[in-house]
Amino acid sequence: MPTVATPPVSTLAAHLGDSPAPLYARVKQMIVQHIDNGSWPAHHRVPSEAELVSQLGFSRMTINRALRELTADGRLVRMQGVGTFVAEPKGRSALFEVNNIADEIAARGHRHSCHVVLLAEETAGSERALALDVREGQRVFHSLIVHFENGVPVQIEDRYVNAQVAPDYLKQDFTLRTPYAYLSQVAPLTEGEHVVEAILAEPDECALLHIERGEPCLLIRRRTWSGRQPVTAARLIHPGSRHRLEGRFGK
Repeated sequence: MPTVATPPVSTLAAHLGDSPAPLYARVKQMIVQHIDNGSWPAHHRVPSEAELVSQLGFSRMTINRALRELTADGRLVRMQGVGTFVAEPKGRSALFEVNNIADEIAARGHRHSCHVVLLAEETAGSERALALDVREGQRVFHSLIVHFENGVPVQIEDRYVNAQVAPDYLKQDFTLRTPYAYLSQVAPLTEGEHVVEAILAEPDECALLHIERGEPCLLIRRRTWSGRQPVTAARLIHPGSRHRLEGRFGK
């Protein structure tokens, strides 16, 4: 994520005002004011906890609480070892549709990129065999990909694929086109299933998403079919501060 120089932190205290609100709430109000008036745009680097403590004269506990709550609210993104930044408005996915994440990001006028962590052949255990309607021990393909929006990780795509349906899956360069785009070509989607959960990501998943341990995440368990044949079973993990689902239905 690009860094933007922060203004002299000594000027921040002028924005605290004389509100009777608790100190942490006053710090939150100050930061939100800078974001809403455009002086701290998306990706702007927020002063560090130490800088805020020094310049505002509040305790580290007060500053930490303000930053944690703004992160939970989706206004800030905290990246371990890098810093705290103003968040992009949350990405959105359709709750009742199966879409290409690259297309969703492009539709927002943003840049999609990805990192392929794993692309391998495995044998199906009982859980994968049931999900893909194959025999235990039959070969399946496994891909683990991190998707980025303007350089910020927004999704882990942990996908198992029925090798009989997409035999050339391992030969693809998924930095050029997503698994969704490839599979839509070789096994057009006819049916999908979503199960949505709130989770805490595992430590290795937190590292891939550049989030702190304990940050809530959104997990979508997705299965897709082409005709009567199951094609994929995937786990899609989004940081809760960077994503939301939307759906509309009628009677």
